[in-house]
Amino acid sequence: MQTQNPFLDEFSKLTNAALGLAQAAGEEAKTAFRAQTDKLAAELDLVRRDEFDALKAELQALREEVDSLKAKKAPRAKA
Repeated sequence: MQTQNPFLDEFSKLTNAALGLAQAAGEEAKTAFRAQTDKLAAELDLVRRDEFDALKAELQALREEVDSLKAKKAPRAKA
């Protein structure tokens, strides 16, 4: 936006530059924080949520399979 006042033009440019710099610094801090938390999770032998959910679903399927096999075996044991 152009105005008649060069001071306001310069102030606007500086403000936009400062906001861009602040946003870039925020993204850099976010990236660094994520890297540190990933490192900590690896050191503590923690798992990510998606890995946990995948194993939980696999475990549930195995439990259902075991229950199914037990149900098939039960009538034979009575005979």
